[in-house]
Amino acid sequence: MQKIDPGLLTDWEKNLPHHELILVEGGEFEMGGADSEAEEDEKPVHKVSLDSFYLGKFPVTQALWKLVMGKNPSRFKGEANPVENVSWKDTQVFLQKLNQMTGKTYRLPTEAEWEFAARGGIHSEGYLYAGSDKLKEVGWYEKNSNHQTQPVGQKLGNELGLFDMSGNVYEWCQDWYGANYYQHCAGQGVVKNPQGPEKGVLRVFRGGFCSDVARHCWGSSRGSYRPNYHYSDVGFRLALSL
Repeated sequence: MQKIDPGLLTDWEKNLPHHELILVEGGEFEMGGADSEAEEDEKPVHKVSLDSFYLGKFPVTQALWKLVMGKNPSRFKGEANPVENVSWKDTQVFLQKLNQMTGKTYRLPTEAEWEFAARGGIHSEGYLYAGSDKLKEVGWYEKNSNHQTQPVGQKLGNELGLFDMSGNVYEWCQDWYGANYYQHCAGQGVVKNPQGPEKGVLRVFRGGFCSDVARHCWGSSRGSYRPNYHYSDVGFRLALSL
C-alpha cells in the first residue's frame, strides 16, 4: 500500500475527516465479467491500460461532505458512515467546492479506474470481491449490515489498502453508462484510459450496497442511475490524477 505523497496535500487537506488517498499504480488488466454468471452488461472482457492515479482510501464520509457542503443529506446518519442520498450531479457540486478549497482537481474515478482499483490493481490476487473471495471479510451486504450503512474501514481492505469497495454503498463513476463494452472498446486491442460512451442518459455506479445480494458486490458488477437520482444506496469516492 502506498499512500499519497504528504507534500501533495495542504495542511487543511491533511486534517479533513477520513481523507486519505492511495496511489494506484498504472498497468493493464482484463476488465469485465468472465464468469458464466456475469450479466450481459459486464461483457465482453477486454484489456484495458491505465495511467497511475490516486483514489480515496474510503468512500466520502458524511463528516467530509458536511464540512464542504454544510449539510448532511444521508438517510443512515453517522459521521464516519459513507455519505449517500446524493445524485451524480450533487457530486459535481461537491467536487467544484472541494477543488476551490484545495486548489486541486479532485474528480470521480472512471469506471475502468474503479474496477482496476477494486481488483487490487497491479497487485491483484484475483479475488471475486475487493480483497477476498469471502464477502463478509471485506464488505457490508444483506447478510451482515442490518440493512443500513456502516462506518468506513471496519472490514478488511483490498490488496491496495482500499476499503469498502464491495458493499456499504454503491459509488458513482464519471462515465455515461453503456449497455455493454462493444461500442466504445471492441476491436481496439488494449484500450488506453477508457472514458466510456461519449453521451448517454444514465451514469455508472459500482460496488454494491448494504442491502444487496453478494452477486452485486463483485468487482465486475455494474449499475446505472439517472444523474439526478437520489437514494440511500449510492455515494462516491474521490479520485485525483497524478
